[in-house]
Amino acid sequence: MGDKTMTAREAVGGLESGMTVGIGGWGSRRKPMALVRALLRTDVTDLTVVSYGGPEVGMLAAAGRIRKLVAAFVTLDSVPLEPHYRAARERGAFELMEIDEAMFMWGLRAAANRLPFLPVRAGVGSDVMRVNPALRTVTSPYEDGETFVAMPALRLDAALVHVNRADRRGNGSCLGPDPYFDDLFCAAADAAYVSCERIVDTARLTTESGPQALLIKRHVVTGVIEAPNGAHFTSCAPDHARDEAFQREYAATPWEEFEARFLGGDEEAYRSAVRDWHDRDVRVRAVGEGEGAT
Repeated sequence: MGDKTMTAREAVGGLESGMTVGIGGWGSRRKPMALVRALLRTDVTDLTVVSYGGPEVGMLAAAGRIRKLVAAFVTLDSVPLEPHYRAARERGAFELMEIDEAMFMWGLRAAANRLPFLPVRAGVGSDVMRVNPALRTVTSPYEDGETFVAMPALRLDAALVHVNRADRRGNGSCLGPDPYFDDLFCAAADAAYVSCERIVDTARLTTESGPQALLIKRHVVTGVIEAPNGAHFTSCAPDHARDEAFQREYAATPWEEFEARFLGGDEEAYRSAVRDWHDRDVRVRAVGEGEGAT
């Protein structure tokens, strides 16, 4: 229960090819992008990725790191369908287990509670059962006799999540309006790596919000990584909004070009490249506005 701080490189150093990795956040909101970028700098591949998917799925899919994806959706929110995910899916780059959002949540809950499955109404009578023929149903042993989907546990070898604040022992606080089930990702995993906007003393974890925001518990956390703006370009309310301009650039740029421009170096190189891009974008828009005025 001592100091669990580490670097992003050390965190992804605990991952191996073939693992099942859960990635927290939701769509293009509070994704552990600094950890994902660190993962992309390794040779780890053949992953089963479990996620309410956003750009991390698009990047890992485009880079050829995913063997199987378990997801309810893959979106950039303001861009409805993640384009690099779509391109990888259309060329059959990986296996997909597409399930209902509630089924996904109960799969995490089953894993967090070390249960093989949990019964859930979501999915009954839908095409979820047709496209996932391995799913089974169970019948209530009580008088109602109702049939449920037996949602299997989504057990994870490792989880990557990003929160607003954490202490050195692994307690984490989510200050935004929605925790996005990050606590379940951590509890469902054998090893959980938590990046945060800022590491603070334990006593300060409840000063910016009530104790109900303290959702990540130290006993399920393996490592803590301080990563300011580590969710970029996704949002991390209330610390920062989504970088919509840069997200549009990501969505419109061929993967090989984006990777070469922004992911070739370390995290500081990424931040520098993003700053340079924003500076150029501002100049281009200023020129365009000037031409429009004439």
